[in-house]
Amino acid sequence: MSESFTHERSIAELSGMPHLRTADHRAPVTLTPSLLWLFTVTAGVAVANLTFNQPLLPEIGRTFGVAGGQAGIVATVTQMGYAAGLLFLAPLGDVVKRRRLIPATLVAVAISLGAVASASSFAIVCIASFVVGLTTIAPQLVIPFAAGLSEPANRGRVVGHVMSGLLVGVLGGRVLSGFVGQLAGWRVMFGLASLLALGLAAVLAILLPRTAPPVTMTYTALLRSIWPLVRTQPVLREAALLGALFFASFSALWTTLAFGLKAPPLHYGSTVAGLFGLLGIAGALTAPVAGRFADRSSPRRAVAAATGLNAAAWLLMLAAGRTLVGLAAGVVLLDAGTQAAQVSNQSRIYALPADAHSRLNTVYMVAYFVGGSIGSVLGSVAWQAARWVGVCGVGLGLITMAGIVIAVGGRLPSHVADGIKEL
Repeated sequence: MSESFTHERSIAELSGMPHLRTADHRAPVTLTPSLLWLFTVTAGVAVANLTFNQPLLPEIGRTFGVAGGQAGIVATVTQMGYAAGLLFLAPLGDVVKRRRLIPATLVAVAISLGAVASASSFAIVCIASFVVGLTTIAPQLVIPFAAGLSEPANRGRVVGHVMSGLLVGVLGGRVLSGFVGQLAGWRVMFGLASLLALGLAAVLAILLPRTAPPVTMTYTALLRSIWPLVRTQPVLREAALLGALFFASFSALWTTLAFGLKAPPLHYGSTVAGLFGLLGIAGALTAPVAGRFADRSSPRRAVAAATGLNAAAWLLMLAAGRTLVGLAAGVVLLDAGTQAAQVSNQSRIYALPADAHSRLNTVYMVAYFVGGSIGSVLGSVAWQAARWVGVCGVGLGLITMAGIVIAVGGRLPSHVADGIKEL
């Protein structure tokens, strides 16, 4: 049985929420290479707004006389805002013209970045940073936009291409802000980020294709329709659970990596811990490869392969994590496997009808970040209890659970696992 339900059954029927499909008599939009690159660059540039503040926290704290640990609340509220944006704003991609919605969110981001740059108090920085996170939803709008315009046979490649831009943006945002902050100060960095967001909004307002929103629905009905999607779509539930487990494992590592590097026998400081972030380029390189593999084989088999890769990474770090080379190799493998799973899982949910892509993506990404939060807590507790061995045990346990989900889901009877099995 196919993972996707038939297009004859609308999302309205499945979710129990009445809505109208939007009629659009224009010629279908073709996903050209230039348009795909526009989506990719947009994802990378926009997502960087979430990471600009991370290297600048000490400078922000010193400006307002806030202790280093307390300054970390800026990064925390930014992520809280992003979670709220995923839940309450990202679903609008199903009911609002994306050619208007995406530039509008970038204008809102630009205003909030400007507020951070000109803030007269730490409280204003925190409030504005929450709004930065809340309105940085463009990456989670362009990914389903690109997936919906792609041919089914190329969907994995397309998702992987856009995700590679997003991953480079996460890495590049930290590097750029650290460099500019050191040369000109943190206010200048946020001012430049505001101008960059405005420029990108102007470009997208001109170049994004004109497409009608998939459905017509009130905002209240839109939000109410999210849970019925979870209830009725087994593919979505499984992909969301797997995404949460993979990101939990990933977060367990990165929450404790600096502690592991500082502890005997390595004794490395924060500089080396920061350089480990550059290994994230492995994820950016892996994303397109994983997408092509998902297209040639199947997204679910690609997730299974990523599970094996992550298990190997944790076993390597358990055996050789007390050496710099062993730890670095394990981080590269884990990052590559996590991003491969992410691309493959998203390919699975975008195989479902396009009139719910934004809401499907909302469910997946909310589960993903909840999993990351749980993984961070588990990793911290494991470090306190058993140091590096405990962290590796948590990581292996989470990946083992992912393997069980894949194995069980692939063997359930068809009347139970309707929509889960591959063609």
